[in-house]
Amino acid sequence: MYIPKYFTVTDIDEIIDFIQKNSFGTIVSTFENKPIATHLPLELRKQGDDYYITGHLAINNPQWKSFESQNENVLVIYQGPHAYISSSWYSHENVPTWNYQAVHVYGTASIMNKTELEEDLILLLKKYEGHRDNPVLWENLSAQTKKQIKGIVGIKIKIQELQAAYKLSQNRNEEDYLNIIEKLECEGDLSSKQMAKVMKRRIKNKKGELGKSE
Repeated sequence: MYIPKYFTVTDIDEIIDFIQKNSFGTIVSTFENKPIATHLPLELRKQGDDYYITGHLAINNPQWKSFESQNENVLVIYQGPHAYISSSWYSHENVPTWNYQAVHVYGTASIMNKTELEEDLILLLKKYEGHRDNPVLWENLSAQTKKQIKGIVGIKIKIQELQAAYKLSQNRNEEDYLNIIEKLECEGDLSSKQMAKVMKRRIKNKKGELGKSE
């Protein structure tokens, strides 16, 4: 991923937190000499000193077959809010742009065995159901429902490299930065309002870094 140095994020804890909060991702690999991608929840797990991305595909999805070699190089993409930034919001003439947050994970993929897949489903349900009034947890499912595990294939990706880009108007002066937040809050779409919140949270960290070119 191309990342101008002003937008590069290298804090591992910050990247991990981002993945955990934006865990619906895209997994990209090559199948029969063509790029293939699937959009699905992809969770971050730690085993010993290594980090893995885990998830599962429908058995009829051919992408999992590209992981059978146990060393398939794959890309996982996570995205946060994004928003159009009008240059009319600046105090000087310039061009419009787009703000966004994105993390790319590079690693090697393999297929889970049945035990690993079941353990991963237990954790997945606990994360998204554990806080609900009537949680749908693995241990509460009937034997008949659990048989549906035969229709999915678990995958795990050993992380080799992380890249993160947060393009949040770091190259703008403080006046423009605050005005961008105000304008985003007035936009009609949810993503713009979410971007405004992200930029607000980073104001303290961004002071002293404003005014650098893209």
